[in-house]
Amino acid sequence: MKDSRAALRYAKAILNLAKDSNIETKVNDDMLLVASTIAENHDLEVMLKSPIIKAKAKQNVLNSLFENKVNELTLGVFHLLVDNKRLDILYPVAKQYTIIYDYLKNIEIAKVTTAVPITKELEDQVLAKILKLTGHDASIENYVNPAILGGFILRVGDLQYDASISNHLNKLKKEFDNSHYIPKI
Repeated sequence: MKDSRAALRYAKAILNLAKDSNIETKVNDDMLLVASTIAENHDLEVMLKSPIIKAKAKQNVLNSLFENKVNELTLGVFHLLVDNKRLDILYPVAKQYTIIYDYLKNIEIAKVTTAVPITKELEDQVLAKILKLTGHDASIENYVNPAILGGFILRVGDLQYDASISNHLNKLKKEFDNSHYIPKI
């Protein structure tokens, strides 16, 4: 809990610096890259949290990974976290930055559950539909759940639209259970 509050404070400070330089969108892209890289690489996550590995070695790894991919402000975040001995919270800082950035820009987070991974074409269609329904831009988080059989479940804020095949089958089952049809024998 203590680390999440610290991560939020760092994220707010980074966002304020980025807004002053009008690079908040670029820094958001950087933070998304950093968060996804750490999430996809368990060894990197373990290395960042390890008390045995020296901070300078961790900083060198981060610099070599992200040097030509992120801007100077993001590289400065690495240095700041090393100086404050807080490099272990880099992932939560990156996640918190994207959350408060989305809030600042009125970007909703749409959670789409599908039976198979969503394609880019379908993602574009869903984003257009969300913009039409809510009037806000959205970013999509795709969850794969084979149990829904097909179709999708869309959640945006407190709205939910269930167009899954399993939902349709459940509705049909309820209709048959509630009908008073007695077959002739």
